[in-house]
Amino acid sequence: MVTDSYFPTRDGVVTSITIAKEGLEKAGHEVIVVAPDPGKEQRMDGVHYFPSIRFKSYPGYFIPVYPSNKAEIIGSLDPDVIHIHGMAIMALKGIIAARNLRIPTALTFHTMVEDTIEFYSPVKAFPELQKRMVWVYLRKILSAADAVIGPSSSTIDELLKNSVKPKRTEVIPTGVDTMRFHPDLDGSAMREKCGLHDEKVALYVGRLSFEKNIDTIINALRFTNGVKLLIAGKGPAKDHLETIAKKSGVADRVLFTGFVPDEDLPQIYAAADLFVSASEFETQGLSVLEALSCGLPVACAGKRAFADVIKDGMNGFLFNDVEGCADAMRACIECGDEIRKNARATAESLSVLSCVEKLVKLYGELSRDK
Repeated sequence: MVTDSYFPTRDGVVTSITIAKEGLEKAGHEVIVVAPDPGKEQRMDGVHYFPSIRFKSYPGYFIPVYPSNKAEIIGSLDPDVIHIHGMAIMALKGIIAARNLRIPTALTFHTMVEDTIEFYSPVKAFPELQKRMVWVYLRKILSAADAVIGPSSSTIDELLKNSVKPKRTEVIPTGVDTMRFHPDLDGSAMREKCGLHDEKVALYVGRLSFEKNIDTIINALRFTNGVKLLIAGKGPAKDHLETIAKKSGVADRVLFTGFVPDEDLPQIYAAADLFVSASEFETQGLSVLEALSCGLPVACAGKRAFADVIKDGMNGFLFNDVEGCADAMRACIECGDEIRKNARATAESLSVLSCVEKLVKLYGELSRDK
């Protein structure tokens, strides 16, 4: 697995790789990660690194800008398949090495790059020009992979609508661990730790980044009585979000937990009464699946992958603006057990095991085709 982001970076791509890697290894397969070098003190055993520099526009990320003997390094690992995660320099290195070594490639399209370019691009240009340039690049690199994987059908549809012509497409979500995230978890200790009592608690889990539209959730609190918002995660938009909470007059109802360790994640879901995400950016949204797996009613923006997974009024509620977000949160609070049961059933249909089986099948077919 060749990736643009890996530990100590924490994002959806890293989580996806971790889940797939553990699932594949449990099934008896060997998985090797190749990633940008975060520096000697943060390297992990068993990971192969390419020399990198820090990405100044987005703290916590690293860019492998230096020349490297990529084909030699990857070839020495003797892989059957190169699975690329990400679209930047590591993806290019993976594609070039695979072509030289004649190894089949799968590429998972995790991130709608055009939605982030205005926030994090180190080169400032007209937004529309930047987006056109991004799609020129995406068409080239996606057509070079032997298979393009989308975590959701809407992701693949959007690529095709933008004239991407992949050799093959597959929809394979990142599976959710339904044994670890389940409705019987006890969140009382976590509520006490966060200073929560009898109030209703809405939860957001994820990076605090501008493209996630967390502003919408904070502003929606103005239309909900007594609901507190627990924001679990860290990222470059934290100061901005604190400012929004103060301006909206709801700062006393917004709690920032900071980064939540993996071992505490199930309990933080259990501490909440509902989950909410206003992101229109997601190609899947694993935190929503984790919430569903815990039987939480969810309120999500009705765009892209969320609209694929959430059926409004059946396993959650969709919205399109601030007041709609408030309405959806109230609907979550007032919903009955049927919504919660359907939420859990949705997660069970997207378990780690089922998704790993799809990956193994694809890898085998790509290997035979070569």
